[in-house]
Amino acid sequence: MSAPLGAIAARYRRFARLEAGGRSPLYVEVAERVAGNEAILALLSGLPQAKRQPNLLFGAVRYLYGTPASPDAFVDCIQAHADAIAALMLQRSTQTNEPARCATLLPALARLQQPLALLEVGASAGLCLLPDRYGYDYGRALVPARAPGPGAPVFRCRADAGTPIPAANVDVVWRAGLDLDPVDLEDPDSLRWLEALVWPGEEYRLPGLRAAIAVARDDPPRIVRGDLRRDLAALAAQAPPGATLVVFHTAVLAYVEDPGDRAAFARSVADVEATWIANEGPERIPGVDLGALPARPDPDAFLLAIDGQPTAWTDGHGTWVEWHRRIS
Repeated sequence: MSAPLGAIAARYRRFARLEAGGRSPLYVEVAERVAGNEAILALLSGLPQAKRQPNLLFGAVRYLYGTPASPDAFVDCIQAHADAIAALMLQRSTQTNEPARCATLLPALARLQQPLALLEVGASAGLCLLPDRYGYDYGRALVPARAPGPGAPVFRCRADAGTPIPAANVDVVWRAGLDLDPVDLEDPDSLRWLEALVWPGEEYRLPGLRAAIAVARDDPPRIVRGDLRRDLAALAAQAPPGATLVVFHTAVLAYVEDPGDRAAFARSVADVEATWIANEGPERIPGVDLGALPARPDPDAFLLAIDGQPTAWTDGHGTWVEWHRRIS
């Protein structure tokens, strides 16, 4: 196996071990088979680096052909329809918009001076811009939606004893998102793509996603087409005075390959005088001292950092949070 194919194979084996492991048995097996299949690896090597992701490949298969019944059938489908799958991968991107992540963001948002002006970069359809419109069940406390509409979802999240669960939801007076290719909530194909990105084995996430989409369609958040590396300041300037401006993102900086670009983005957040909340793999957050972090509870856990300061470990899909720094 050539060096380029070997690097792609390693990426799929890492996905099987650290990301899909314990979540999606089907994706674990399919990723392992892809890692050992030179024909599929060659197909992936012909795509741009950013388009070789397991989530993108597997989502494309399921969007076009449904979910194959077995790992072997999944691999056979990729090989039988390689051209159509590759074409869709070039057209689409992994815009998983998991509204349950709001459950891990809410304790941080609630500790800030209210009201809030929220600006999300990499907003996709903007479902994470609506934390005040969802309810949350932390096991030991329930936080209702601020202005619940019919069918507003309640996201369940296991929170450790140190997590400062708020007594009430946050007060949001302005919200806007920035995305390279915003998802149109009125486009059935775009909504089908969002559902295709929910992993087999985690179908429990679908009702919450659909309920959040219904909430968003009732009063859509504003999403502006743009790049976080260039267009943040212009959008931030539109936030109302008197509100705490919060720039936040979840699972976005992994797609900003250049560390220099990530560092420049962090500086741009400071320049607009916003509170910066990052919820990412810790190695992707500029300025974080990785050697000083407390033990990571899960190999794929996200780090929630506020203004570059480690605050909590979180689940990338919003199902748990472990707090380790109180916000003053």
